[in-house]
Amino acid sequence: MRPDGPRDEYAGPDSGPEPPFPIKLQGPVIKGFGRGSKELGIPTANIPPSGLDAYPDLKTGIYFGYTSLNHHSSSSSTTTTNPSDIQIYPSVLSIGYNPFYANSTRSIEIHVLHKFPTDFYGSSLNLLMLGFIRPEYDYVSKESLIEDIMVDCAVAERSLGREGWRIESGGNGEWEGWLRDFGWARGLTERDVERVEEKVLKVGDEKL
Repeated sequence: MRPDGPRDEYAGPDSGPEPPFPIKLQGPVIKGFGRGSKELGIPTANIPPSGLDAYPDLKTGIYFGYTSLNHHSSSSSTTTTNPSDIQIYPSVLSIGYNPFYANSTRSIEIHVLHKFPTDFYGSSLNLLMLGFIRPEYDYVSKESLIEDIMVDCAVAERSLGREGWRIESGGNGEWEGWLRDFGWARGLTERDVERVEEKVLKVGDEKL
């Protein structure tokens, strides 16, 4: 249950991320279980949770950082190859089980702080996690959940606006270079994405 009282306006120290951050995750954008983002009016991009295997001690909760997307053609494995074409966006994400919806398998749900005209299922996504905002809570109502998510978004934007957290200065340019590098996705096909998606959804169904 969410504790009473005001929320902190910032997450993390002014000087910048502290270990274990930054944490880097990558993957194709896959469909989730469809039980949250559309109902809440807060669209999310899901990537396979297998990348979390490298961080067994990472606690569930709400995090923030930056996301970049490499949009695939819907009919081929063509990817954007010019790094300067890659856009980088501030983001809030949930890692966990979403107690309000009682999800049975851990997921990575990323809310990119940008309005897109269409969805981007099948696109490749780089996620640079820089800090922790709060634990996961259960909520008495959908409205209280939405209210807290809006606060999370505001906390993330304020926090990333500080000098030590800005993308252009972070990691002496290493952050930006990594976010623009999609070499790992070269040759990734639409069928590859479908197989990953099927595996993730199957695991979730088996745990219901």
